[in-house]
Amino acid sequence: MDHIGEQLTALSSQDYEGALEVVVADNGSTDGLAAYIATHPSTDALSLRLVDASAGRGGGYARNVGVAASSGDFIAFCDADDRVHPSWLSAIVRAAENSDAVGGVVETASINSSEVATWRTFTGTQFGSEDFLPYGITCTFGIWRTAFDKVDGFDLRYVNSGEDIDLCWRLQLAGMTLAHAPDAVVAYRLRDTYRGTWNQTRAYGIATAQLYSRFRQHGQRRTAPRIVAATLLALLLFNPLVPQRICPMPRGRWFVHAGNLVGKVQGSIRYRVLFI
Repeated sequence: MDHIGEQLTALSSQDYEGALEVVVADNGSTDGLAAYIATHPSTDALSLRLVDASAGRGGGYARNVGVAASSGDFIAFCDADDRVHPSWLSAIVRAAENSDAVGGVVETASINSSEVATWRTFTGTQFGSEDFLPYGITCTFGIWRTAFDKVDGFDLRYVNSGEDIDLCWRLQLAGMTLAHAPDAVVAYRLRDTYRGTWNQTRAYGIATAQLYSRFRQHGQRRTAPRIVAATLLALLLFNPLVPQRICPMPRGRWFVHAGNLVGKVQGSIRYRVLFI
C-alpha cells in the first residue's frame, strides 16, 4: 500500500483550488485495498472512493469503470504507483481550457534510485514519434468527459498496454485536439528489476505492433530501418555478457530495448503485420 498511499498524499497536497473527487478503480487487487481506502485519512478532503473494476482485464477496462462512476465533466488520470507534483492538476486543467484532451510529462529522478533512473530517459517534450501523431500517457493525462464519450472511452482490445495511445490517436483522427502541458509533471516509478523491465517493455512492443495494425491505414509508418539497425547493433555490442566496466550502456537500458524489440516481433506475428 506504500505506493498508492504516496500518490494519495500527493493528490491531497495539490494546489488546485477547484472541487475534485478521486475515484480508485480496483482491477482485481488482493492486498486489502478496499479496507485501506475506506479508512484513509484523506477520504473527505479528496472525496475518495473505490469502485470495483474486477470484471474485466486491463487498465483500459478499469479506467472506463472509473470514469463511469465519476461525476465531473473533466477527467484527470494518474497511476497508483507514481507521485504527482504539487501543481500537476492545476497545469492539466489550465491546458485543457482550449483543448479536448491534455498530456503531461514525467520525470524519473525523484522517485527511483539513481541507477534505475538511467534505464529509461524522458525529455519533457510531448509524447509521440516521428511515424505518426502525438499522444499522452495515462499516468499524466486529462480529457473532457464529452470527448471521452465521443470516442467511446478506452478500447478494451488493448489489455496490457497501448490503450492510451489508441485513445489519443482516435481522438485526433475524429477532429479533436490534444494539448501538451509541460508543467503537469508526474514522478514516474520505473520497474526496478531486469525481469520487470523486460516484461513491461515487451508488452509495450506488442502493443506498438497492435497499434500499427490499426493505424497504418491512417498513415502510421514503421520504424525507420536505420533506427532498427542501430538498435540491433547496440543490443549486440552491449549485451549482458559484456563486462559492465567496459559497457557504456546501463544494464537495465539493455533490457528496455531488448524487451521492446522482442515484443514488436511477437506483436508482428500476433497481429499479422511487419512492425519492428
